[in-house]
Amino acid sequence: MNIKEFKHTLSNLCELTFVLPNGSHVAPHFHLTEVGEITKNYVDCGGTIRNEKVANFQLWAADDYDHRLEPEKVIEIISMAEKQIGLENLEVEVEYQSETIGKYGLEFDGKRFLLTATQTDCLAKEKCGIPEAQPVNLVPAQNSSGCSPESGCC
Repeated sequence: MNIKEFKHTLSNLCELTFVLPNGSHVAPHFHLTEVGEITKNYVDCGGTIRNEKVANFQLWAADDYDHRLEPEKVIEIISMAEKQIGLENLEVEVEYQSETIGKYGLEFDGKRFLLTATQTDCLAKEKCGIPEAQPVNLVPAQNSSGCSPESGCC
């Protein structure tokens, strides 16, 4: 989900709910402590130079249990970041504290925002000798020996 999609979705909501990949909810009294842009310039293990840029939102829950962030306020905060730091219409990445700072993708299921799991990956599999994943064959394989289990030869 990019910034524009997120703001549009927010404009149609009365309350904010974020759900973690394990099904638990971000505390309803969360704060949006940062809205920013993260640029990552790096070289992958195959020697390719890569550049990535994402919009980053940091959610944080404190002990002020009566705090509730309204969708309109989140739109205001994002708009401020767009003006003050030139935040572009980038894909949104969400940070939230669990055992360590978790980094999540963002989707919407029609009622709630879903924080989606992110994973590491090798970006140069062909140079590292890692074979492409083979599709899983859901049809039982034929016995290549021509021997049927009922024949007693297997």
